[in-house]
Amino acid sequence: MIEYTEYTKMLIGLIAIVNPIGAVPIFISLTTGLNDKDRRLIYRTTTWAVFLILMAALLLGEAILEFFGITISSFRVAGGILILLMAISMMHARTTDVKRTNEEALESEHMSSIAVVPLAIPLLAGPGAISTVILYAHREASLLHYSLVALVIVLVCALLYLAFRSVKYISQILSQTAVNVFARIMGLILAAIAIEIIANGVKGLFPDLA
Repeated sequence: MIEYTEYTKMLIGLIAIVNPIGAVPIFISLTTGLNDKDRRLIYRTTTWAVFLILMAALLLGEAILEFFGITISSFRVAGGILILLMAISMMHARTTDVKRTNEEALESEHMSSIAVVPLAIPLLAGPGAISTVILYAHREASLLHYSLVALVIVLVCALLYLAFRSVKYISQILSQTAVNVFARIMGLILAAIAIEIIANGVKGLFPDLA
């Protein structure tokens, strides 16, 4: 039986990880000096790239795990820890190093197009987002389940597109303090989801604990 609350939790968790509002200041800093036409091209390309990356994780993630001989329980624990680290970083109102390295930050300054790297990956559709999609995709094998997970991805990408499209207004309305407060709230929610993912993974690895 389909439990729609699980998809709501996935939607909230994926929004917290991708963090469309938090991506706005990064987008502004990376596109400083560009005109509106170039910015539109970049955020459209970024949104499509995020969508394709997450859809690939949905459709191919389980096959990749099987190829490397990784059990879903082990992946739950590893993915949960990764998401928890991101959540802790968000609660401290800073971008986690897992999402972007100093080398990638320096490289982005010299790239003619930053739509795919570093915006789409690893900033938005990074390890945390990919892990979340794979973990939720594995819960059922029905067409309805995969369709609902795909719908969640579409909704997240739609929010991301709207955030980029409204970048002028958001930058005028939200101060850095407001962005930090939003990040802390979403980080707390994400931490709770991560703990649940880790707990389920541990139960799978050690059935006697259940």
